[in-house]
Amino acid sequence: MQHIIDRFISYVTIDTESDPNSTTTPSTAKQWNLANKLAEELKQIGLTDVSIDDKSYVMGTLPSNVKHDVPTIGFVSHFDTTPDFTGANVKPQIVKNYDGNDIILNKEKNIILSPSYFKDLLLYKGQTLITTDGTTLLGADDKAGITEIMTAMEYLVQHPEIKHGAIKVCFTPDEEIGRGADHFDVEKFGADWAYTMDGSQIGELEYENFNAAGVKITFKGKSVHPGYAKGKMINSMLLANKFISKLPKDETPETTRGYEGFYHVTGISGSIEDTKVELIIRDHNRKKFNARKKYVEEVIAKFNKKYKKQFGEDIAILEIKDQYYNMREKIEPVMHIVKIAEQAMLDLGIKPLIKPIRGGTDGSRLSFMGLPCPNIFAGGHNFHGKYEYVPVESMQKAIDVIIRIAELTALK
Repeated sequence: MQHIIDRFISYVTIDTESDPNSTTTPSTAKQWNLANKLAEELKQIGLTDVSIDDKSYVMGTLPSNVKHDVPTIGFVSHFDTTPDFTGANVKPQIVKNYDGNDIILNKEKNIILSPSYFKDLLLYKGQTLITTDGTTLLGADDKAGITEIMTAMEYLVQHPEIKHGAIKVCFTPDEEIGRGADHFDVEKFGADWAYTMDGSQIGELEYENFNAAGVKITFKGKSVHPGYAKGKMINSMLLANKFISKLPKDETPETTRGYEGFYHVTGISGSIEDTKVELIIRDHNRKKFNARKKYVEEVIAKFNKKYKKQFGEDIAILEIKDQYYNMREKIEPVMHIVKIAEQAMLDLGIKPLIKPIRGGTDGSRLSFMGLPCPNIFAGGHNFHGKYEYVPVESMQKAIDVIIRIAELTALK
């Protein structure tokens, strides 16, 4: 287990935070530091066709060791960390034989990881946990996945008695800012299907995710001296507020779960004459997703109609951009790839937790790019913040699942 810990720590202590405001790929130059390290490591453990392209995508191949035809499978993880919380100067802490009590992350700042709030901690009593020091995120999302893929490939190289077909691996940049699949060369990758190792709790197996759209609305207004404004002033901030009030109050992230979709206002800024509102639309059902977009269009059309005479032109400018779609429609025709992963877990005594993702995944976009790609647990919890942790035993189980999938795929 120490080998897993050492490898994981060697990754998370390299700052790879991505930047949504950058126009380059990778979005931050520091992501190259880990990308180059991973490419060299793949070569060292014995993979072939190792490459790193000009966008920092790292690929490698573990050749087949069987004579019969076997589908080529792949495993994918991302090496960037979220810009939501700092990933600089990560100082992991090792908690051995966790006793089920509070974990003091940072005594000086009184930052405590407590099972009274994070109840999932109690699932891992007696296990070894890796936590933060309370000042940064950990980076298990998704350096745990990278650790698992790398360790599984190393194990298969060292144990040729385990039969498998050709296995492709890829480590990608900028997943956390929605660009992880932007420059993914599916043809070069050459797999029949793949799995992202990017889930959370042990046992998670996911092949459904939200349909997603981003919405930007610019409300215009007219500024007039407030002492003489009656019938003349149009305050764009108040228009934006009226629009937000028309969104269903029980269809927000904090009021929904499971397959329930939502509208989520993510930003608002402005003045009397110009106010911008940003929101996201999410729904697992494509018809409901389209209906949500249409509802926003209809509300904005009513604003424009109401103020057309007074303002003289459209008072609200709407932009809706689809971001990704539910990969279920691409996975269902090849459900055997989910069944193989499910069987691998069952063979290892892991209870599969098959549920929809209330978010997105590179696997969704890759599925629509011709590479069906369900998502498998990587073991971490409380991603994107100072309370993030990962049980080492969960990482070991994920490694075992990768190896077992390789074995099952190679069966005649």
